[in-house]
Amino acid sequence: MKFSANVRKLQPSATIAVSTLAKRLKAEDRDILDLSAGEPDFRTPGFISRGGIEGIDSGRTGYTPPAGLPELRQAIASRLSDQAGRQLDWSDVVVTAGAKQALFNAAFTLFGPGDEVLIAAPYWTTYPDLIELARARPKTVFGPVESGFKVSPAELERSWTPKVRGLIINSPNNPTGTVYSLPELEAIASWAKARSVWVIADEIYRRIHHDAPGDAPGLLDLPEEALPDVVLVDGASKCFAMTGWRIGYSYCAGPLAKKMTALQSQTTSNASAPAQMAALRAYGEPALADASVARMGIAFARRRDLTTRLFEALLPEAELVRPQGAFYLYFRSDNLGGASSSTEWCSELLSEEGVALVPGAAFGDDRWTRLSFAAQDSVIEEAVERIARMASTRRRRSV
Repeated sequence: MKFSANVRKLQPSATIAVSTLAKRLKAEDRDILDLSAGEPDFRTPGFISRGGIEGIDSGRTGYTPPAGLPELRQAIASRLSDQAGRQLDWSDVVVTAGAKQALFNAAFTLFGPGDEVLIAAPYWTTYPDLIELARARPKTVFGPVESGFKVSPAELERSWTPKVRGLIINSPNNPTGTVYSLPELEAIASWAKARSVWVIADEIYRRIHHDAPGDAPGLLDLPEEALPDVVLVDGASKCFAMTGWRIGYSYCAGPLAKKMTALQSQTTSNASAPAQMAALRAYGEPALADASVARMGIAFARRRDLTTRLFEALLPEAELVRPQGAFYLYFRSDNLGGASSSTEWCSELLSEEGVALVPGAAFGDDRWTRLSFAAQDSVIEEAVERIARMASTRRRRSV
């Protein structure tokens, strides 16, 4: 079958593919421990779910404005204004069907044929595909492993050409869990401003921050005069355990927000109305929202510590990035046996030990593997024991 050049090279999301396979194997009564999915294992907080239910009961089930319910956009802008320490215009907020759509809107609106877009790597698997859908060219930029792969202006400058129009940066990072400090963000913002490069800042994990009180640093923490042209992308999926509700948003300058709204009006029209009513509770009732985020954050930090301790005890040879945010552990699997790639290694792990992880090929480096610790402690413990068992078995085979 002949497909359009728009999608000819497009492949399904690698992370979703692994999670789907793990669910299918579980349905076949296989003993599968699934640590592949990028979603919290908590239920959506009750006060948020009730907002969606009450929205349905009160008849809030029709179309909404393409950019979202005004009251939801106002509530989001209020939270962003608190972060920024200055008043932000709610009309610059566009509510989307998940953060992925906000990223698509930004890429499709800003970039096109002949443009190049830098992507800080390791990257979330979808970024390069979104850039290619816009007919632009993605260029990955790796920082040193010693800094958790964080990029600096030095690496960005080495990859810059006059064709570069954008940069995608994700902090806290998926898959590494690394967090950019405010000075590091300021340096990147200064570079982008000097080079007239748009920055798409994916801050979907910003509220899942382990090593310091409060949220991870974000671009809006910088003074307004220090900001380059920027699209901030965030959403309710991770911090409020609302992945299936599909609520994300973007915040950017008015003219771009209007153009992305026009694009959305011709694609999905609007995010689900009941889901927007649920999100209105998440963003409009800060005391309850902050308490629920804090409870989940405590669990994620404990699981981070548990996972790293287990790796240090059972897999001391494994090189890993200690996560400061999000809920992933990124480790080198190429030195845990004779597999030629993380894809092969993860396939054998799933086949031999029933543990589902995501190969680093999905994130730009086939030597590494991502483990999600959004799971019960007992599942994490058993999974790492199985990983260590396979590594030991492979070492014996190679002797």
